[in-house]
Amino acid sequence: MKSLYAFRSALHTCFSKRADALFELTDAAITGGSQPSPVHLSLQPQHRRGWGSFYAALRHGSIDTEHLRTLLSHHPLSPPDSRRVYAADVSVWPRCDAEASPDRGYYYHPSRHSSGQPIVAGWAYQWVAQLGFTRDSWTAPLDVRRIHPSESAYLVAVEQIRSLLNRIDPSTTSKSVPIFVFDAGYEPSQLAEELAKTSTCASILVRLRSNRCFYGDPLTPQECGTGLGTAGGRPRRHGRKFECPNPATWPIPDSEYHYQDVQYGLVRVRAWCGLHSKPHHHATVGTRRPRPISRGTLVLVEVSRLPRKTREPQVLWLWYNGPDAEEPDLNLLWRAYVRRFDLEHTFRFLKQTLNWTSPRVRYPEQADRWSWLILAAYTQLRLARGCVADERLPWERPLEEGKLTPNRVRRRFWSLLVELGTPARAPKPCGRSPGRPKGRLSGPAKRYPAIKKAA
Repeated sequence: MKSLYAFRSALHTCFSKRADALFELTDAAITGGSQPSPVHLSLQPQHRRGWGSFYAALRHGSIDTEHLRTLLSHHPLSPPDSRRVYAADVSVWPRCDAEASPDRGYYYHPSRHSSGQPIVAGWAYQWVAQLGFTRDSWTAPLDVRRIHPSESAYLVAVEQIRSLLNRIDPSTTSKSVPIFVFDAGYEPSQLAEELAKTSTCASILVRLRSNRCFYGDPLTPQECGTGLGTAGGRPRRHGRKFECPNPATWPIPDSEYHYQDVQYGLVRVRAWCGLHSKPHHHATVGTRRPRPISRGTLVLVEVSRLPRKTREPQVLWLWYNGPDAEEPDLNLLWRAYVRRFDLEHTFRFLKQTLNWTSPRVRYPEQADRWSWLILAAYTQLRLARGCVADERLPWERPLEEGKLTPNRVRRRFWSLLVELGTPARAPKPCGRSPGRPKGRLSGPAKRYPAIKKAA
């Protein structure tokens, strides 16, 4: 309760303009739940202002994002002495018909289609959240940034990682190198290359497609048994080929791990060190210089069953790269990626329950402010999960104290607001708005076509 009260007091100081309206809007987003329209949140008792202040606060308000990022980093998910594992992923805010909204791009969307293709126009937001090894759906989102269509998701991810590690106090965390988990939409060699440029001390774990190919280091003339150099030509950069779908090309693994898990049955993890992918682009546009090679550990995870027997288990390929030269912990790697799916549950809760992508705002800056409010709302629910009682529906099974889901904590959060209070000031009565002057027309809004990355 004390940490939640301190967080709410510090959160109010992160709002520069329209601070009271933004703070009450956050409380309304927590207690309101899923609404047919976001403006219905203004009818909540926690929102003491008029319905017009909803969009006015998003348009004219101001949030000190750096202060808020620092505040979030002081409330981690796991205890300080545990291994830090984070996940980074992109979630799309669809705005297909918003032709008057600038900075929209084309992105992949699994459930919405345009002209028969799973592509939508909208804004893409990259989230960074801390993961825990407890079997629940809780994560700790620490940063969110909108990716412009002209920006690279790799550069934005590296900048988020670097700024996050700079904000964390090393005296309050373990000395182990943190691990950042990525899905298959990220190229591991580019992530490792960008991290090496910034000298960021972090390890990355990326899921791979099952048809990828990797290469080892080429053999030297002494290893070949000739003892002579090449007669001419460029030295070889790639050695023996490793094809993931072809077991005949797999050498003997450098390390192997077996474990009997309750959910996944027999888990077998194999690792091959010192492998790299073949870069297909030059280091600089217009030059013939090759890109640097990023070596890492290729990890194969095989399980005998899945928690839900909806389909047969498939092999999982991972690529690990870290600054430490020691052998990676295979037990930690496969568990870290399994917990990455908790971030998908967080995205679903933010969109379906906290109405993250429901407001039809025109400008992306308004969407940025609303995203930060939703992040702050979810953090308050995480801090309150041990302070509320279980309020379950008749068909739901009871849960132990401290193990409530985000939705069950949201149902009882209103009872905490009675004890915590609010740092927001009461609204002042104002007169009736004069409205638009007589004879003045707003005119049609400017149109902004969605931006293609190729352009």
